[in-house]
Amino acid sequence: MTDISPPPARFAVPGRIAVDGGTAGTWRTATLTGIRRETPRAATFRFAVPGWPGHLPGQHLLLRLTAEDGYVAQRHYSIASAPDDSGHLELTLDHLEDGEVSGWFHTVARPGDRVEVRGPLSGFFAWPGDRPALLIGAGSGVVPLMSMVRYHRARRLAVPLRLLVSARSPEELLYARELGAETTPVFTRSAPEGVPVGRLSAAHVAPLMAEAPPGGWEAYVCGSNSFAEHAARLLVAAGQPVDRIRIERFG
Repeated sequence: MTDISPPPARFAVPGRIAVDGGTAGTWRTATLTGIRRETPRAATFRFAVPGWPGHLPGQHLLLRLTAEDGYVAQRHYSIASAPDDSGHLELTLDHLEDGEVSGWFHTVARPGDRVEVRGPLSGFFAWPGDRPALLIGAGSGVVPLMSMVRYHRARRLAVPLRLLVSARSPEELLYARELGAETTPVFTRSAPEGVPVGRLSAAHVAPLMAEAPPGGWEAYVCGSNSFAEHAARLLVAAGQPVDRIRIERFG
């Protein structure tokens, strides 16, 4: 999701975040309980959110920071964790250059800090686990798709699921330790020995389309504007119906 604006000076001191409960059932207090490094530029932040109504894989939330002087910053972030009953959520955030909110999380935030969240949002990109899913993402676009993969595993769903993920290098591949047989990685700048380097292409999409179960795939595409357009064109050229391609883009 998008995160652009001035440097994180206004959120430079832990504890300066003021929490306003807002309308009941809308804004909820989320307490940061853990931070896990994913790549040199990305980390996963785990929150306890009492009263969270639950979400579907692929949905996102609105996060709000409020400084003591009343300054407010809000960002939309995809939910990385699978739905469960623990009352916890995970968000995976890139540390963007000049990113106000991502900068605060990566340089200042510590367990015990509080923010506000509202959601879940967007039913269009949600995957309820009841249909075969072909997931295609690039960079941080894999975050909502990983929620789907985790949900598929946690529920031991029999419905087919495949993930095609593009990253610049193995070091920048989010969730590399978790990815399994359902995943095909594509590396655009550097790759392990013997693995070709290049942009996502028809050659990557074709084998997955050939694996389509009876009735075909529901395709979910997430990434930058340019990546989303490119991936959607590849899918259509490979025979995927346009009305069965769901796109979430950022940038």
